[in-house]
Amino acid sequence: MITERARAKINLTLEVLARRSDGYHELASLMVFADDAFDIVTLDLGKPVGVSLSGPFSSAIDGDNIAERTIALLVEAQPKLRLGAITIEKHLPVAAGIGGGSADAAAVLRAAQRANLDIAESVEWNSIAHALGADVPVCFADRACWVTGIGEKLMPLARLPELSAVLVNPMADVPSNKTSQVFKQLNLAPSANADEAPPPTPGPFADTGPLLEFMTGRGNHLERPATAVMPEIKNVLRIIRQAPGCRFSGLSGAGPTCFGVFSAPAAAIEKLQREHPDYWIKATSIGT
Repeated sequence: MITERARAKINLTLEVLARRSDGYHELASLMVFADDAFDIVTLDLGKPVGVSLSGPFSSAIDGDNIAERTIALLVEAQPKLRLGAITIEKHLPVAAGIGGGSADAAAVLRAAQRANLDIAESVEWNSIAHALGADVPVCFADRACWVTGIGEKLMPLARLPELSAVLVNPMADVPSNKTSQVFKQLNLAPSANADEAPPPTPGPFADTGPLLEFMTGRGNHLERPATAVMPEIKNVLRIIRQAPGCRFSGLSGAGPTCFGVFSAPAAAIEKLQREHPDYWIKATSIGT
């Protein structure tokens, strides 16, 4: 039995640099992970290969499961891999902008890697991660990174100040093609210079002050288009900003999950949960 945490991914910043001729977008994003918000992925080598779901958000997954695609790619890459039954406890909202599915796929990869240390070098783990989706490579790394390209270029960051944060999701209906709708709202024409050098790796940040200043200056380029697709985001950001002790509020990915950074999150959590009991609200430390 091998267990991995599939931690929520948070985009502290997200810049859309250009649209490529193939339709993908060049990005630059400071991505971190939540210590206290995660799915739990278990690989049982003693049972037949397959995927089962449990947990409060398991019923929200409909159709093709990225964990099943992960297993298929692993078998194709190396038929000798020891695999087994995958169980995913879904504690993260689905299609929420925090990489839940990507984190699950990455956790399956890490579990399979641990189960096959003797032949692990024969598998192109990062190539499989990239084939599964833009967020899977950084979720596979499972550490703070400066991410560029279309998600495949990672620069791990040695140290980031830890931030006390609150994640808030309004639990509104999410369009099935949410992300494509959000990027379509940008209305960017293909650029011949899409592969120009990305912004330099940020930091180092001695403490939270410079980090928050960097986050404020860069922001999330998807906030405006995401709000056009899901207007609930505007209200979520507003209530976070109005919570006691808020130092920063932002959108993760294409949303709708937003996050706030707080000097002391306890009072904010109490207020948010009292006034919005139908929202998913989670206090967590983020940064590593």
